Amino acid sequence: MEISITLLIVAILAFYVAWNLGANDVANAMGTSVGSKAITLKQALIIAGVLEFTGAVLFGHQVTATLATKVAKPDLFAATPQVLVIGMLTVLISCGMWLQIATTRGLPVSSSHAVVGAIAGFSWVALGVGAIDWSTIGSITIGWILTPVISGAIAALFYSQIKHWILDQPQQIQQLQEWIPWLSTVLIGVFGVIVLPLFTQPINNFLIAQLGIHIPPHDIPLVIGAVAAVALTMISWRQLEEAEEEKPLPSPQSPVPNPEYLFARFQVLSACFVAFAHGSNDVGNAIAPVAAIVYIDHTGQVPTNSMTIPLWILILGGAGIVAGLAVWGKKVIATIGENIISLQPSSGFCAELATATTILLASRLGLPVSTSHALVGGVVGIGLVQDINSVKFQTLKGIAAAWLVTVPVSAVLSAVIFNIARIFWL
Repeated sequence: MEISITLLIVAILAFYVAWNLGANDVANAMGTSVGSKAITLKQALIIAGVLEFTGAVLFGHQVTATLATKVAKPDLFAATPQVLVIGMLTVLISCGMWLQIATTRGLPVSSSHAVVGAIAGFSWVALGVGAIDWSTIGSITIGWILTPVISGAIAALFYSQIKHWILDQPQQIQQLQEWIPWLSTVLIGVFGVIVLPLFTQPINNFLIAQLGIHIPPHDIPLVIGAVAAVALTMISWRQLEEAEEEKPLPSPQSPVPNPEYLFARFQVLSACFVAFAHGSNDVGNAIAPVAAIVYIDHTGQVPTNSMTIPLWILILGGAGIVAGLAVWGKKVIATIGENIISLQPSSGFCAELATATTILLASRLGLPVSTSHALVGGVVGIGLVQDINSVKFQTLKGIAAAWLVTVPVSAVLSAVIFNIARIFWL
């Protein structure tokens, strides 16, 4: 089978995988915001769609290149690039199937683990156990174990402080006013470390190339982050004042004004950053096989190191993610946002903040992590602070089972499909 003919099939399959990734994985970014009623489902779909697509197209290169050249040892396929092409086809089919099965049952699973499992499965069948990079598999296992634990601990810490210093105080609004600068700094700080360097690096390169101005790489993000934190503080203070002016002063018989409406605004912003970061990282799960096949088609060689990802591949992945989220994303959003614990904007904000912090820490350590693992861990951590009886452990059992079987199921599916495919195409 000619590779040029295969490209059309591969593009369709990649869109299918991205569709399922959008329906399952992207829901992680917005599930807590919808569950806490900070935004509606329609608003979540629009926000996540725009930011996921933008993140995927602008910054989806690195993870795509890594997945296309790691896990399996590509140099072992150098003499038979056609085998790698068929293997990457089976990765797309098996990952798409597993993500669709999990999505129809409302289970948040890791698309990263599905891709890695599928690549390992066909590599084992094609060239034996030595074709698998077991150090990568080991890192993923460590990440799978640590991610929900760390995220849960961070979420519990954040929420316990907010609960103690704001929500449990008699003068909640006054306490919130004092805490707004700290909340703004933490929010911008955590997400700024992930996102701002991606935006400011091109600015820095332009200043060096065109104007000869050399600015330390961290200075621009720091300045922008500081300005953003101050601006968010001032805006939040103003919104709080306006809301208070519209309400009558509380009497002894009337309830104390609820600060959750301001936390809802913080939570929407945190969800936006999670969606952008997720799009820039996880789009590679859908399009890495396409990138590998296109590389082989153009060069006749197997990719062994980093490579340039064509823009049309990134757009294909981003479009598939948005379409899947819009059509099938409701079930997983409901599982994350409603079926583990009942969320308020303050608790949802802490869950998303913990998720981003965990992903950031893992990235610094070089450990691959799962957004769904981090967010579920964060939600459970908050539930333990609120009341352990509020956690719906039956839902967690189903989620944990789906996590456990993702890698082996994807590997088996890929191995079976690869065996069938090579009978007809080799």
